Amino acid sequence: MPPTLIPTPTLPLTPRCASRTGSAMEGPRHALRALALISCCLLAGLALTPSEAKAEEEPGAGEQLPARAGEQSAAAEAEPAPAARPYTPSEERELCSDYDPLRKAYFGDLHVHTTFSFDASTQGTRNDPHDAYRFARGAALGIQPYDREGEPLRELRLLRPLDFAAVTDHAELLGETHICTTPGAVGHGSLACLLYRWWPRGAFFLINHRASSRKPRFDFCGEGGESCLEAAALPWRVTQESAEAAYDRSAACRFSSFVAYEWTGADPELFNTHRNVIFRNAEVPRLPPSFIEIYNGRELSGELSRLCTEPGRGCDFLVIPHNSNLSGGSIFESTLPDGTPLRRADAELQARNEPLIEIMQHKGDSECLLGAGGSADEYCDFELLPYASFRGKFMSWQATPPESKSFVRDALLQGLALEQRIGANPFKYGIIASTDSHLGTPGNVREDSHQGHGGAGALDPDGLPKGLPEDLENNPGGLAVVWAEENSRDSLFNAMQRRETYGTSGPRIQLRFFASWHYPDDLCASGSFVEEGYAGGVPMGGDLPPRPAAAGPPAFAVWALRDPGPAGRPGTPLQQVQIVKGWIEGGQRHEKIFEVAGDADNGASVDLRSCEPRGRGADSLCTVWRDPEFRSDQRAFYYARVLENPSCRWSAYVCNANQVDCSEPDEVAPEFQTCCSPEHHWSIQERAWSSPIWYRPENRVGAAAEQPGS
Repeated sequence: MPPTLIPTPTLPLTPRCASRTGSAMEGPRHALRALALISCCLLAGLALTPSEAKAEEEPGAGEQLPARAGEQSAAAEAEPAPAARPYTPSEERELCSDYDPLRKAYFGDLHVHTTFSFDASTQGTRNDPHDAYRFARGAALGIQPYDREGEPLRELRLLRPLDFAAVTDHAELLGETHICTTPGAVGHGSLACLLYRWWPRGAFFLINHRASSRKPRFDFCGEGGESCLEAAALPWRVTQESAEAAYDRSAACRFSSFVAYEWTGADPELFNTHRNVIFRNAEVPRLPPSFIEIYNGRELSGELSRLCTEPGRGCDFLVIPHNSNLSGGSIFESTLPDGTPLRRADAELQARNEPLIEIMQHKGDSECLLGAGGSADEYCDFELLPYASFRGKFMSWQATPPESKSFVRDALLQGLALEQRIGANPFKYGIIASTDSHLGTPGNVREDSHQGHGGAGALDPDGLPKGLPEDLENNPGGLAVVWAEENSRDSLFNAMQRRETYGTSGPRIQLRFFASWHYPDDLCASGSFVEEGYAGGVPMGGDLPPRPAAAGPPAFAVWALRDPGPAGRPGTPLQQVQIVKGWIEGGQRHEKIFEVAGDADNGASVDLRSCEPRGRGADSLCTVWRDPEFRSDQRAFYYARVLENPSCRWSAYVCNANQVDCSEPDEVAPEFQTCCSPEHHWSIQERAWSSPIWYRPENRVGAAAEQPGS
């Protein structure tokens, strides 16, 4: 059976909270009555006991199947009456027995590809959505390359299962991929499918280019592409069935899955405008609309709304733009598809349909850009890609450096400016991270055993790939974290809609972030941090309430707990907590970074040869901070960023395992020359980013006359 959640022995049950100056004060201590409700705030993380880890090896083995709707178990019947939910359930299922009105952090991955995705299949991926969900729940999974008997030469397994996941295979070429891999299907013998089977890597470029260039489908798809659309119905049905099979509808609520897909758009310059579409429950359109039919991200939401109102559908969805670092800013256009400026209603609709954005994934960090035309924030130099688009990656002569307009912080600032002008903010994004794995391995974010997410070396049946298993600029990706009352689709989906989410670069850091006009300075030591956080203010993703006439600057309460790591593998201590502020003044965009807890100069480091950490850090950091530069007439956003002590990057582990010595360059094998390149970062600082909290000048006494359009 899945693991019981327990505190990690290496961390104190009562966290120590550090102020800005690094002094420690006793953390929250909850009464026994409340301990069950807010244990997520007391525990620095979750871990498995050895016996539980053994039981998790094969989810489902010796395990009772989850109860279906209406099949209440005897154990559940003996439980006390369940608490009332703050939402109307949208589906039939047992109520979760583990329900916390003060919410818990659930860790997951909302960006995962399997063999149903054309690009993943040409890279040798054979795992399907069923496999991906098994992996997310803790099962071992083989990955490419496969030997001549079809056995995988590598195997992966999560040390800690995820709480939720969504398989997001590309809607584009879904039917074509199925036809090309199904003997006897009409079109299986077409030139395109022959190319797919004979020369997969060539097909990857040629067929993907066609799909992203707004050209008609291949001739073998028939009139209007009907044959390929019909062929797409089968993998789409399997996607739904696999999500249903993985979803725990019993009162245990061990795992949640979402029916989802990726709309893989591109603008005319081939900058990506990709978006992941997440459906609330099992009610979904008959087929997922793709870029081949819908050319614009804003039109996608309109088409989804139309399809979800078809008779018998009644579906609900949200859209998550991803990988904006390769978008050329096209994800954040302030005009409609016809070139007309956004209106207030357009901005409000976009903010409602696109409440979240993916700040980090396998193909780089999208928080902010360091340097000319970007930010002076030194911590923006984190997992940055050196090119602005995939065209630059594969055609070096067309490579251009990234621009700040492609990054999330710039979009948040642009949103403030648009709100000031038209009265609504279309880029009011909450934050998540995910992997964008193309191996069917959600949540596989370990630095010390990274095997790539793009199938590097996939097509060599005679042995494992030599050298780095991944392009140097890529990384293991991140995790999406949701603060929800329970691990059910409705609770998680509602949390995503209200933006009470955050992202991490891989660690399972726990991060709380609240704002109010009147938090006490000693909130961290009060014993009721979370209760007072909610009762007196708003959590991450929210708007500061109207400012009382006599109030001073807003107070931000932030609490971070280190990832304890799985059993026997402690995580990295925390170094500091920062609050990132962005604001508009005189029509200009501004940003500033405030160090509010911990110490950037704590002396911590990592031995780059052994990857052993050095120095001290914190298990927990907590503070109440007030903006010393606050002005009530300036609209602003604030988000928390938590930094761990330095640790080894995935590539350092690989280079060290192969005994690469860059002091003797002539002795370094050709396949490991990248270890010694100037671009190679041997260490990183893993991190977490909260969703922002926004301040609007309209939300203050006497501000009505200043509202746009008044």
